[in-house]
Amino acid sequence: MRYMTEIHSYQSEKRSAVTLGKFEGLHRGHQKLISKVKEYASEDVESIVCAFDMGKASLLTALEKKERLESEVDLMIACPFTKELREMEAEDFIRQILAERFRAAYVVVGTDFRFGHEKRGDADMLARYADTYGYHLDVVEKERYQDRVISSTYVREALSEGNAELAKALLGYPYQITGRVEHGKRLGRTLGFPTMNVAPPPEKILPRFGVYACRIQVEEACYPGIGNLGVKPTVAEEAKVLAEAYAFDFAGDAYGKEVTVEFHAFERPEQRFGSVEELKARVDADIRFGREYFSSHAGRETVKET
Repeated sequence: MRYMTEIHSYQSEKRSAVTLGKFEGLHRGHQKLISKVKEYASEDVESIVCAFDMGKASLLTALEKKERLESEVDLMIACPFTKELREMEAEDFIRQILAERFRAAYVVVGTDFRFGHEKRGDADMLARYADTYGYHLDVVEKERYQDRVISSTYVREALSEGNAELAKALLGYPYQITGRVEHGKRLGRTLGFPTMNVAPPPEKILPRFGVYACRIQVEEACYPGIGNLGVKPTVAEEAKVLAEAYAFDFAGDAYGKEVTVEFHAFERPEQRFGSVEELKARVDADIRFGREYFSSHAGRETVKET
């Protein structure tokens, strides 16, 4: 997959099948759009995801979007939503971007897609200009879960409540944080459960602070475990947000390595303890929770449709 950060850098003699939007979480609704674009792709038609970067905290970083789309489409454009794009008239967007720049043969959007100055463009407008500019329009109905439309807002609500299982059902994959393992005070190692400290990317939306059943990916292996997301109020000297994860069966040295912490199930809020001994007793209970969770969910980690 090719990757660009500027629409005007794209040039191709081929026609394209393109879908456009923020694609904040690449949730199951977004995946429907991408699947449709892939259906139209061929030797003569490139599949393109144009993801507008709004410059705000997001469910996925640009790098995470790139990694998730790596084997899915021919091109991803992580496009800053500039003043030029924001103020472009809707018909100019169709002509200059879809027709002239992308040479679109197929345009795939959701029912609520808006574009152009003051969001005057919509799916109806795209349909009116389809013959003029020579593209086929496909308007894809929303994906639903538990009688509600799947959206990035729905995912953010689930995460703010600590409902990692609902977030996983909406996204189609576990919510996760990726970063390099930092050196800490090594208190976990002293207490018998060595942990990995990972600082979340600053632009990443975070779940509710607390303890979760987690899977921790280290290099090519994935380990069940537990993780605390927060500021470690019992032992930390500064309020730095970290994901502190303990992988049950990992015996190596992860310092400096890139790891991914997946959040599978919330156990309890982050809390301050009166002593290190009280903290250790609580972590022992957290470990039992994590082991019981993954034991009871063995072979059932895939998202189920409803």
